[in-house]
Amino acid sequence: MVGTVVAIVIVAAVVVLLSRTVRVIQQGSSGVIKRLGQFHGVRAPGLAVVVPFVDQMVRVDMREVPRTGDRQDVITKDNVSVAVNATIFSQVVDVKLALYDVSNYQVAVDQLARTSLRAVFGGLTLDEALSDRERINAELQRHMSPAAEKWGVRLNRIEIVDILPPQQILNAMALQKEADQQKRAAILKSEGEQQAAINSAQGQRTAAILRAEGDKQATILRAEAQKQAAILAAEGSRESQALDGEGRATAISSVYQAIHQARPTPELLAVLQLDTLGKLVASDNAKVVVPVETAALLGASQALRAVLADVPGTSPAPDGAGVAPVADGAATRSGAGGAARPR
Repeated sequence: MVGTVVAIVIVAAVVVLLSRTVRVIQQGSSGVIKRLGQFHGVRAPGLAVVVPFVDQMVRVDMREVPRTGDRQDVITKDNVSVAVNATIFSQVVDVKLALYDVSNYQVAVDQLARTSLRAVFGGLTLDEALSDRERINAELQRHMSPAAEKWGVRLNRIEIVDILPPQQILNAMALQKEADQQKRAAILKSEGEQQAAINSAQGQRTAAILRAEGDKQATILRAEAQKQAAILAAEGSRESQALDGEGRATAISSVYQAIHQARPTPELLAVLQLDTLGKLVASDNAKVVVPVETAALLGASQALRAVLADVPGTSPAPDGAGVAPVADGAATRSGAGGAARPR
């Protein structure tokens, strides 16, 4: 029994000794070795061997740790009390400073954040605090970083979570926002009406210009059409006159050729002249103008008498018989005097 008890004690002592000698450090942490109360070294993650009952190891988390502070009341530059809380993302970069330069670096960072919040918000108005969070974050980091670096802690970033003004301030802000919205709505409505009026005026102006241009173009086209019609009418009239002239010339030429081919005698011409003169006298005209020489007519009558005298059973008419007097002073002319005498 004694041997068994001794063996059990020895095994227990070995287990305890091994547990105090061999330590396991997790990834993301560091082990700080204290030998007889003094800083001895830092062990990396993995298996670490220490002297039992002499060395003491303290594990320090080296990862970035987010810590959200408690909500606290701060006063802005315009004397408005607001409730603010922030989240601090910190990371230990020097384990020796974190353990030996400050009693508790986590509490120290939290208290530093509280004082920095009061300092930063004390220099801002309520409107600035509500609208410019990026500036607040930068100011907080600028205030806290120098002190945190002395403790071996690096502040990666600081984010404001909530900024809550009092309820009466919120009500006033809601009324102000509603008034601003109504103002913007009225402005937008007036600008819309103005733009609509401008668009309507521009449309009417464009329509009037287009109508004027259309009327101008129509007038030009009508004038060109009338000009072309006049040109065509003139050309047609000229061609018609030319054709009429050519027809009359052809007719005259045909008559002339027929007369010359028939070879008329002076007696035939005299008879035709007298016949034509008789038709003029028999007309209803009050005046008869003979556009030929009266002496030639009388000569024609004398020639006709001579022809009739040669016909048996006829007697010549006395001189001047069958010749009508010239109406209304139409002039007659003979070889020497004003009276017509037979030749």
